Amino acid sequence: MSVASPPSLSTGLWSHLASVAVLLPATYCVWDLIGQPHPVPFWLAIAIPLVHQFFVWICWRQRLNSLPTLSFSMYLPIFIVLLIARPISLLFLAFVDRDSLEITMSLRILITMALALPAAYAMYSVFRYFGVRRAAGADHYFAEYRNLPMESRGLFKYTNNGMYLYGFLGIWAIAFGFASLAAIVVCAFAHIYIWVHFLFVERPDMNYLYSQRPDPSSGEILP
Repeated sequence: MSVASPPSLSTGLWSHLASVAVLLPATYCVWDLIGQPHPVPFWLAIAIPLVHQFFVWICWRQRLNSLPTLSFSMYLPIFIVLLIARPISLLFLAFVDRDSLEITMSLRILITMALALPAAYAMYSVFRYFGVRRAAGADHYFAEYRNLPMESRGLFKYTNNGMYLYGFLGIWAIAFGFASLAAIVVCAFAHIYIWVHFLFVERPDMNYLYSQRPDPSSGEILP
């Protein structure tokens, strides 16, 4: 069924904000429970996903509603910087908080490898088949991306949302690799929060964008 009008700036916003209002206090409680380690690196690693995802939300929705916004050539570098800042901030936190999780080295290696391998394949599939520009939301800016078929190569052969289901396992690999309790808490926040983005920002946008195609059922992204 065709979606006649784009999602507004406020579509899903209150659900998004309500989710943040639950996630942040819950994260604080768990952080407090483990002794409030390294407050500056910890909250920086929490803040960057918040800034990143709100930045994407406002740029995407402004574009869909023909409001003044950044061009894609300006949006993409900021998107990439924020995207890279996420694992870097987590890596720094995990390093300063290393060995706070009591776990044997053999189990640490086993868990890290189990998480890192599917994450690496997911990232390979994104770079090799899906493309960084498309992953960053180029379909909000250029009609030709909306006319591309659903990607079915690499990891996308098995799932429509390999980036969120498996790509995010990479941050968990960092946390367990350093055996950092604080980093594990950040990972839990970030992984839940990316699904908040999917449900309340990405899915409404995709349902609108791809309903404009001749065969809308081939374009809707489902979890």
